[in-house]
Amino acid sequence: MCVEVPQKSPDAGGSGQLRLYQTWKGSNVFLFRGRLIFGPDVRSVLWTVILIVAPVPCFCVFIARKLMDEYSKNIGISVMVVAVLFTIWVLVLLLLTAGTDPGIVPRNAHPPLPEGFDGSSEFGTGRAPPFHLPRTRNVVLNDIPVKVKSCDTCMLYRPLRTSHCSICDNCIERCDHHCPYFGQCIGLRNYKFYFMFLCSATLLHLCVFSFCWVFVVRISNRETASIRKAMAKYPASIALIIYTIILSVMAGALTGYHLYLISKNMSTIDHHKHRYPSQNSNPFNKGVTGNFMEVFFTSIPPSKNNFRAKVQIEPEIQIRVVGSSSSGSNMEELTGDLEAGLKLVSEDSGTGLHEIEVDISTNDRVNKHDECDEESPDLNRIQSLPDVDAMASEAGHFNRESTGDNGSCLSSAMKNVQ
Repeated sequence: MCVEVPQKSPDAGGSGQLRLYQTWKGSNVFLFRGRLIFGPDVRSVLWTVILIVAPVPCFCVFIARKLMDEYSKNIGISVMVVAVLFTIWVLVLLLLTAGTDPGIVPRNAHPPLPEGFDGSSEFGTGRAPPFHLPRTRNVVLNDIPVKVKSCDTCMLYRPLRTSHCSICDNCIERCDHHCPYFGQCIGLRNYKFYFMFLCSATLLHLCVFSFCWVFVVRISNRETASIRKAMAKYPASIALIIYTIILSVMAGALTGYHLYLISKNMSTIDHHKHRYPSQNSNPFNKGVTGNFMEVFFTSIPPSKNNFRAKVQIEPEIQIRVVGSSSSGSNMEELTGDLEAGLKLVSEDSGTGLHEIEVDISTNDRVNKHDECDEESPDLNRIQSLPDVDAMASEAGHFNRESTGDNGSCLSSAMKNVQ
Protein backbone atom coordinates (compact mmCIF):
# COMPACT_ATOMS: atom_id res chain seq x y z
CA MET A 1 0.00 0.00 0.00
CA CYS A 2 1.25 3.47 -0.74
CA VAL A 3 -0.04 7.01 -0.86
CA GLU A 4 0.90 9.10 -3.86
CA VAL A 5 1.08 12.83 -3.15
CA PRO A 6 1.60 14.81 -6.37
CA GLN A 7 4.45 17.27 -6.20
CA LYS A 8 3.78 20.90 -6.90
CA SER A 9 4.74 21.75 -10.43
CA PRO A 10 7.05 24.70 -11.02
CA ASP A 11 4.34 26.56 -12.94
CA ALA A 12 1.90 26.37 -10.02
CA GLY A 13 2.82 29.85 -8.94
CA GLY A 14 3.43 33.09 -10.75
CA SER A 15 2.04 33.32 -14.24
CA GLY A 16 0.87 29.70 -14.19
CA GLN A 17 -1.38 30.24 -11.19
CA LEU A 18 -5.08 30.01 -11.96
CA ARG A 19 -7.56 32.79 -11.33
CA LEU A 20 -10.90 32.49 -9.60
CA TYR A 21 -12.98 32.57 -12.79
CA GLN A 22 -10.98 29.61 -14.15
CA THR A 23 -11.87 27.45 -11.14
CA TRP A 24 -15.44 28.74 -10.74
CA LYS A 25 -17.88 26.03 -9.68
CA GLY A 26 -21.00 27.74 -10.99
CA SER A 27 -22.39 27.47 -14.52
CA ASN A 28 -21.41 30.97 -15.59
CA VAL A 29 -19.56 31.94 -18.75
CA PHE A 30 -16.70 34.44 -18.42
CA LEU A 31 -15.38 36.75 -21.13
CA PHE A 32 -12.35 39.03 -21.29
CA ARG A 33 -10.50 37.02 -18.64
CA GLY A 34 -13.15 37.29 -15.98
CA ARG A 35 -14.13 40.92 -16.54
CA LEU A 36 -17.60 40.00 -17.78
CA ILE A 37 -19.73 37.24 -16.26
CA PHE A 38 -22.72 35.82 -18.12
CA GLY A 39 -25.19 33.07 -17.42
CA PRO A 40 -24.84 29.59 -18.93
CA ASP A 41 -27.27 30.37 -21.79
CA VAL A 42 -25.30 33.37 -23.03
CA ARG A 43 -26.45 32.79 -26.63
CA SER A 44 -29.88 34.11 -25.73
CA VAL A 45 -28.27 37.55 -25.38
CA LEU A 46 -27.51 37.52 -29.11
CA TRP A 47 -31.17 36.88 -29.94
CA THR A 48 -32.19 39.76 -27.70
CA VAL A 49 -29.71 42.04 -29.46
CA ILE A 50 -31.16 41.04 -32.84
CA LEU A 51 -34.72 41.73 -31.66
CA ILE A 52 -33.74 45.22 -30.53
CA VAL A 53 -31.41 46.24 -33.34
CA ALA A 54 -33.32 44.75 -36.30
CA PRO A 55 -35.96 47.50 -36.70
CA VAL A 56 -33.48 50.39 -36.42
CA PRO A 57 -31.55 49.82 -39.71
CA CYS A 58 -34.85 49.25 -41.52
CA PHE A 59 -36.20 52.47 -40.07
CA CYS A 60 -33.10 54.47 -41.05
CA VAL A 61 -33.05 53.11 -44.61
CA PHE A 62 -36.76 53.12 -45.53
CA ILE A 63 -38.36 55.74 -43.27
CA ALA A 64 -35.83 58.26 -41.93
CA ARG A 65 -34.33 58.76 -45.38
CA LYS A 66 -37.80 59.51 -46.78
CA LEU A 67 -38.43 61.98 -43.97
CA MET A 68 -35.59 64.08 -45.40
CA ASP A 69 -37.67 64.48 -48.57
CA GLU A 70 -40.96 65.17 -46.80
CA TYR A 71 -39.46 67.57 -44.26
CA SER A 72 -36.20 69.47 -44.09
CA LYS A 73 -32.95 67.57 -44.33
CA ASN A 74 -31.96 68.52 -40.79
CA ILE A 75 -35.12 66.96 -39.37
CA GLY A 76 -34.50 63.68 -41.17
CA ILE A 77 -30.88 63.50 -40.02
CA SER A 78 -31.88 64.40 -36.45
CA VAL A 79 -34.46 61.60 -36.36
CA MET A 80 -31.89 59.12 -37.65
CA VAL A 81 -29.25 60.20 -35.10
CA VAL A 82 -31.72 59.97 -32.22
CA ALA A 83 -32.74 56.45 -33.24
CA VAL A 84 -29.13 55.27 -33.49
CA LEU A 85 -28.04 56.82 -30.18
CA PHE A 86 -31.09 55.45 -28.41
CA THR A 87 -30.28 51.98 -29.75
CA ILE A 88 -26.69 52.21 -28.52
CA TRP A 89 -27.93 53.26 -25.07
CA VAL A 90 -30.26 50.25 -24.92
CA LEU A 91 -27.44 47.90 -25.94
CA VAL A 92 -25.18 49.32 -23.22
CA LEU A 93 -27.88 48.67 -20.61
CA LEU A 94 -28.34 45.16 -21.99
CA LEU A 95 -24.59 44.48 -21.64
CA LEU A 96 -24.52 45.87 -18.09
CA THR A 97 -27.48 43.68 -17.14
CA ALA A 98 -26.24 40.46 -18.73
CA GLY A 99 -22.50 40.85 -18.05
CA THR A 100 -22.54 42.05 -14.43
CA ASP A 101 -22.27 39.96 -11.30
CA PRO A 102 -25.93 39.92 -10.16
CA GLY A 103 -24.95 39.51 -6.51
CA ILE A 104 -23.41 36.05 -6.23
CA VAL A 105 -22.78 34.92 -2.67
CA PRO A 106 -19.38 33.17 -2.43
CA ARG A 107 -19.83 29.51 -1.60
CA ASN A 108 -17.97 27.82 1.23
CA ALA A 109 -15.46 25.04 0.65
CA HIS A 110 -16.82 23.22 3.70
CA PRO A 111 -20.04 23.52 5.68
CA PRO A 112 -19.82 25.69 8.79
CA LEU A 113 -19.11 23.80 11.98
CA PRO A 114 -22.11 23.35 14.25
CA GLU A 115 -22.29 25.25 17.48
CA GLY A 116 -20.48 23.50 20.31
CA PHE A 117 -18.27 21.37 18.05
CA ASP A 118 -14.99 20.70 19.91
CA GLY A 119 -13.04 19.23 16.99
CA SER A 120 -13.35 15.61 18.08
CA SER A 121 -14.00 12.85 15.56
CA GLU A 122 -16.98 10.55 15.66
CA PHE A 123 -15.54 7.67 13.70
CA GLY A 124 -11.99 7.39 14.87
CA THR A 125 -8.78 9.14 14.06
CA GLY A 126 -8.69 10.88 10.68
CA ARG A 127 -12.35 10.68 9.78
CA ALA A 128 -14.33 13.93 9.55
CA PRO A 129 -17.82 13.87 11.06
CA PRO A 130 -20.65 14.47 8.57
CA PHE A 131 -21.95 17.98 9.16
CA HIS A 132 -25.48 18.77 8.03
CA LEU A 133 -26.88 22.27 8.33
CA PRO A 134 -30.34 22.62 9.83
CA ARG A 135 -32.78 23.44 7.05
CA THR A 136 -33.94 26.80 8.41
CA ARG A 137 -33.16 29.46 10.96
CA ASN A 138 -35.62 31.98 12.32
CA VAL A 139 -34.67 35.66 12.15
CA VAL A 140 -36.81 38.53 13.43
CA LEU A 141 -36.83 41.59 11.15
CA ASN A 142 -38.99 44.61 12.03
CA ASP A 143 -40.92 42.46 14.52
CA ILE A 144 -41.75 39.98 11.74
CA PRO A 145 -40.25 36.46 11.84
CA VAL A 146 -38.35 35.54 8.66
CA LYS A 147 -37.00 32.09 7.83
CA VAL A 148 -33.43 31.85 6.58
CA LYS A 149 -32.80 28.67 4.60
CA SER A 150 -29.59 26.73 4.23
CA CYS A 151 -28.07 25.89 0.86
CA ASP A 152 -26.50 22.43 0.55
CA THR A 153 -24.78 23.34 -2.72
CA CYS A 154 -23.09 26.52 -1.47
CA MET A 155 -22.81 25.13 2.09
CA LEU A 156 -24.03 28.28 3.81
CA TYR A 157 -27.07 29.96 5.27
CA ARG A 158 -28.52 32.24 2.63
CA PRO A 159 -28.64 35.92 3.51
CA LEU A 160 -32.06 37.55 3.62
CA ARG A 161 -33.86 37.64 0.24
CA THR A 162 -31.28 35.29 -1.27
CA SER A 163 -32.26 32.39 -3.53
CA HIS A 164 -30.26 29.67 -5.23
CA CYS A 165 -30.62 29.66 -9.02
CA SER A 166 -30.62 26.11 -10.35
CA ILE A 167 -29.63 27.33 -13.83
CA CYS A 168 -26.62 29.43 -12.83
CA ASP A 169 -25.93 27.20 -9.79
CA ASN A 170 -25.28 30.19 -7.54
CA CYS A 171 -26.91 31.85 -4.55
CA ILE A 172 -28.02 35.34 -5.64
CA GLU A 173 -28.65 38.20 -3.23
CA ARG A 174 -32.12 39.73 -3.63
CA CYS A 175 -32.74 37.35 -6.51
CA ASP A 176 -35.65 38.61 -8.61
CA HIS A 177 -35.71 35.93 -11.30
CA HIS A 178 -33.61 34.25 -13.97
CA CYS A 179 -34.32 36.14 -17.18
CA PRO A 180 -34.27 33.95 -20.32
CA TYR A 181 -33.78 37.00 -22.58
CA PHE A 182 -30.49 37.85 -20.86
CA GLY A 183 -29.47 34.32 -19.88
CA GLN A 184 -28.60 35.82 -16.51
CA CYS A 185 -30.04 36.13 -13.03
CA ILE A 186 -31.52 39.48 -12.07
CA GLY A 187 -30.44 40.33 -8.55
CA LEU A 188 -29.16 42.99 -6.22
CA ARG A 189 -26.38 44.34 -8.44
CA ASN A 190 -28.05 44.40 -11.87
CA TYR A 191 -31.75 44.98 -11.11
CA LYS A 192 -31.40 48.73 -11.66
CA PHE A 193 -29.85 48.18 -15.10
CA TYR A 194 -32.57 45.66 -15.92
CA PHE A 195 -35.39 48.09 -15.13
CA MET A 196 -33.68 50.90 -17.05
CA PHE A 197 -33.33 48.56 -20.01
CA LEU A 198 -37.05 47.78 -19.98
CA CYS A 199 -37.95 51.47 -19.89
CA SER A 200 -35.45 52.41 -22.60
CA ALA A 201 -36.45 49.55 -24.91
CA THR A 202 -40.11 50.53 -24.54
CA LEU A 203 -39.36 54.16 -25.40
CA LEU A 204 -37.14 53.18 -28.34
CA HIS A 205 -39.83 51.13 -30.03
CA LEU A 206 -42.48 53.74 -29.28
CA CYS A 207 -40.28 56.34 -30.99
CA VAL A 208 -39.82 54.15 -34.07
CA PHE A 209 -43.56 53.48 -34.15
CA SER A 210 -44.35 57.20 -33.83
CA PHE A 211 -42.03 58.29 -36.64
CA CYS A 212 -43.38 55.54 -38.90
CA TRP A 213 -46.94 56.63 -38.20
CA VAL A 214 -46.07 60.30 -38.83
CA PHE A 215 -44.53 59.32 -42.14
CA VAL A 216 -47.62 57.33 -43.19
CA VAL A 217 -49.95 60.20 -42.23
CA ARG A 218 -47.75 62.66 -44.16
CA ILE A 219 -47.93 60.50 -47.30
CA SER A 220 -51.69 60.10 -46.88
CA ASN A 221 -52.24 63.87 -46.61
CA ARG A 222 -49.98 64.71 -49.50
CA GLU A 223 -51.58 62.28 -51.91
CA THR A 224 -55.10 62.67 -50.47
CA ALA A 225 -55.25 58.92 -50.04
CA SER A 226 -56.35 56.73 -47.20
CA ILE A 227 -54.00 55.41 -44.54
CA ARG A 228 -54.35 51.94 -45.98
CA LYS A 229 -53.22 53.05 -49.43
CA ALA A 230 -50.31 54.98 -47.96
CA MET A 231 -49.16 51.91 -46.04
CA ALA A 232 -49.55 49.74 -49.13
CA LYS A 233 -47.28 52.11 -51.02
CA TYR A 234 -44.56 51.77 -48.37
CA PRO A 235 -44.78 48.18 -46.99
CA ALA A 236 -41.73 48.74 -44.76
CA SER A 237 -43.83 51.10 -42.67
CA ILE A 238 -46.46 48.37 -42.11
CA ALA A 239 -43.83 45.86 -40.95
CA LEU A 240 -42.16 48.35 -38.62
CA ILE A 241 -45.46 49.50 -37.10
CA ILE A 242 -46.58 45.93 -36.34
CA TYR A 243 -43.14 44.90 -35.06
CA THR A 244 -42.69 47.90 -32.78
CA ILE A 245 -46.23 47.58 -31.38
CA ILE A 246 -45.54 43.98 -30.33
CA LEU A 247 -42.20 44.80 -28.70
CA SER A 248 -43.57 47.94 -27.04
CA VAL A 249 -46.43 45.99 -25.48
CA MET A 250 -44.09 43.26 -24.22
CA ALA A 251 -41.48 45.60 -22.77
CA GLY A 252 -44.13 48.02 -21.51
CA ALA A 253 -46.01 45.27 -19.69
CA LEU A 254 -42.83 44.16 -17.92
CA THR A 255 -42.04 47.77 -17.05
CA GLY A 256 -45.45 48.26 -15.46
CA TYR A 257 -45.21 44.97 -13.60
CA HIS A 258 -41.85 45.85 -12.09
CA LEU A 259 -43.08 49.32 -11.17
CA TYR A 260 -45.73 47.57 -9.09
CA LEU A 261 -43.13 45.26 -7.51
CA ILE A 262 -40.84 48.17 -6.67
CA SER A 263 -43.68 50.06 -5.01
CA LYS A 264 -44.26 47.03 -2.76
CA ASN A 265 -40.54 46.23 -2.33
CA MET A 266 -41.09 42.71 -3.60
CA SER A 267 -39.29 40.50 -6.07
CA THR A 268 -40.80 38.38 -8.82
CA ILE A 269 -40.13 35.28 -6.71
CA ASP A 270 -41.88 36.86 -3.72
CA HIS A 271 -44.91 37.72 -5.82
CA HIS A 272 -45.20 34.32 -7.51
CA LYS A 273 -44.89 32.45 -4.21
CA HIS A 274 -47.31 34.80 -2.40
CA ARG A 275 -44.84 35.28 0.42
CA TYR A 276 -46.37 38.55 1.62
CA PRO A 277 -50.14 38.44 1.13
CA SER A 278 -50.65 41.77 2.92
CA GLN A 279 -48.63 44.96 3.05
CA ASN A 280 -48.03 44.62 6.79
CA SER A 281 -46.57 41.12 6.41
CA ASN A 282 -43.65 42.34 4.28
CA PRO A 283 -40.74 43.21 6.61
CA PHE A 284 -38.85 44.94 3.77
CA ASN A 285 -41.60 47.41 2.84
CA LYS A 286 -40.51 51.03 3.47
CA GLY A 287 -43.44 52.76 1.83
CA VAL A 288 -43.72 53.73 -1.83
CA THR A 289 -41.22 56.59 -1.63
CA GLY A 290 -38.74 54.63 0.46
CA ASN A 291 -38.98 51.62 -1.83
CA PHE A 292 -38.22 53.66 -4.97
CA MET A 293 -35.38 55.43 -3.16
CA GLU A 294 -33.88 52.06 -2.24
CA VAL A 295 -33.84 50.85 -5.85
CA PHE A 296 -32.89 53.99 -7.80
CA PHE A 297 -31.02 56.21 -5.35
CA THR A 298 -28.88 53.64 -3.55
CA SER A 299 -25.38 52.90 -4.79
CA ILE A 300 -24.73 49.43 -6.15
CA PRO A 301 -22.71 47.41 -3.61
CA PRO A 302 -19.36 46.02 -4.76
CA SER A 303 -19.15 42.43 -5.85
CA LYS A 304 -18.24 39.88 -3.20
CA ASN A 305 -16.18 37.97 -5.76
CA ASN A 306 -12.93 39.07 -7.33
CA PHE A 307 -13.04 36.83 -10.37
CA ARG A 308 -9.55 37.86 -11.48
CA ALA A 309 -7.91 37.11 -8.15
CA LYS A 310 -5.30 34.36 -8.17
CA VAL A 311 -6.20 31.25 -6.22
CA GLN A 312 -4.10 28.44 -4.81
CA ILE A 313 -5.08 25.05 -6.18
CA GLU A 314 -5.12 22.35 -3.52
CA PRO A 315 -3.22 19.22 -4.64
CA GLU A 316 -5.32 16.14 -5.14
CA ILE A 317 -4.36 13.03 -3.18
CA GLN A 318 -4.49 9.74 -5.06
CA ILE A 319 -4.30 6.47 -3.15
CA ARG A 320 -2.92 3.34 -4.86
CA VAL A 321 -3.39 0.01 -3.09
CA VAL A 322 -0.73 -2.70 -3.50
CA GLY A 323 -1.40 -5.95 -1.68
CA SER A 324 -4.09 -8.50 -1.00
CA SER A 325 -7.70 -8.17 -1.93
CA SER A 326 -8.77 -9.12 1.60
CA SER A 327 -7.97 -5.63 2.81
CA GLY A 328 -10.07 -3.97 0.11
CA SER A 329 -12.91 -3.00 2.40
CA ASN A 330 -10.48 -1.47 4.87
CA MET A 331 -8.77 0.47 2.11
CA GLU A 332 -12.09 1.78 0.77
CA GLU A 333 -12.90 2.98 4.26
CA LEU A 334 -9.47 4.60 4.55
CA THR A 335 -9.86 6.24 1.14
CA GLY A 336 -13.19 7.73 2.16
CA ASP A 337 -11.64 8.92 5.42
CA LEU A 338 -8.83 10.67 3.58
CA GLU A 339 -11.11 12.28 1.01
CA ALA A 340 -13.55 13.51 3.64
CA GLY A 341 -11.27 14.38 6.52
CA LEU A 342 -7.75 14.99 5.27
CA LYS A 343 -8.29 18.70 4.79
CA LEU A 344 -9.77 19.14 8.24
CA VAL A 345 -6.90 17.17 9.83
CA SER A 346 -4.32 19.12 7.89
CA GLU A 347 -5.79 22.51 8.78
CA ASP A 348 -6.77 21.91 12.41
CA SER A 349 -3.89 19.84 13.76
CA GLY A 350 -1.16 21.15 11.49
CA THR A 351 -0.35 17.65 10.22
CA GLY A 352 1.32 17.82 6.82
CA LEU A 353 0.80 15.52 3.88
CA HIS A 354 4.28 14.08 4.31
CA GLU A 355 3.56 13.05 7.91
CA ILE A 356 0.32 11.34 6.85
CA GLU A 357 2.19 9.44 4.14
CA VAL A 358 4.82 8.29 6.65
CA ASP A 359 2.17 7.19 9.15
CA ILE A 360 0.28 5.15 6.56
CA SER A 361 3.48 3.53 5.27
CA THR A 362 4.56 2.69 8.84
CA ASN A 363 1.19 1.15 9.65
CA ASP A 364 1.39 -0.93 6.48
CA ARG A 365 4.79 -2.32 7.44
CA VAL A 366 3.56 -3.10 10.95
CA ASN A 367 0.54 -4.96 9.56
CA LYS A 368 2.72 -7.06 7.29
CA HIS A 369 5.08 -7.84 10.17
CA ASP A 370 2.16 -8.91 12.33
CA GLU A 371 0.84 -11.23 9.64
CA CYS A 372 4.18 -13.03 9.37
CA ASP A 373 4.48 -13.18 13.16
CA GLU A 374 1.21 -15.08 13.32
CA GLU A 375 2.60 -17.66 10.93
CA SER A 376 6.08 -17.76 12.47
CA PRO A 377 5.63 -20.96 14.59
CA ASP A 378 5.17 -23.14 11.50
CA LEU A 379 7.91 -21.33 9.64
CA ASN A 380 10.36 -21.63 12.54
CA ARG A 381 9.55 -25.35 12.80
CA ILE A 382 10.43 -25.83 9.15
CA GLN A 383 13.60 -23.79 9.48
CA SER A 384 14.66 -25.96 12.43
CA LEU A 385 14.81 -29.12 10.26
CA PRO A 386 18.42 -30.24 9.66
CA ASP A 387 18.92 -29.74 5.92
CA VAL A 388 16.31 -27.13 5.03
CA ASP A 389 18.76 -24.39 4.09
CA ALA A 390 20.88 -26.72 2.05
CA MET A 391 17.89 -28.17 0.23
CA ALA A 392 16.57 -24.68 -0.42
CA SER A 393 19.85 -23.51 -1.89
CA GLU A 394 19.92 -26.55 -4.17
CA ALA A 395 16.37 -25.82 -5.28
CA GLY A 396 17.50 -22.36 -6.31
CA HIS A 397 15.69 -19.93 -4.06
CA PHE A 398 13.88 -19.69 -0.76
CA ASN A 399 11.14 -17.08 -0.63
CA ARG A 400 10.47 -15.74 2.86
CA GLU A 401 8.57 -12.72 1.70
CA SER A 402 5.00 -12.23 2.92
CA THR A 403 2.39 -11.88 0.22
CA GLY A 404 -0.30 -10.56 2.55
CA ASP A 405 -2.50 -13.71 2.56
CA ASN A 406 -2.70 -15.88 5.68
CA GLY A 407 -0.33 -18.89 5.35
CA SER A 408 1.52 -17.46 2.35
CA CYS A 409 4.91 -17.56 4.12
CA LEU A 410 4.43 -21.23 5.08
CA SER A 411 3.23 -22.25 1.60
CA SER A 412 6.24 -20.63 -0.07
CA ALA A 413 8.68 -22.34 2.23
CA MET A 414 7.07 -25.79 1.84
CA LYS A 415 7.16 -25.56 -1.94
CA ASN A 416 10.87 -24.77 -1.89
CA VAL A 417 11.57 -27.62 0.56
CA GLN A 418 9.82 -30.12 -1.71
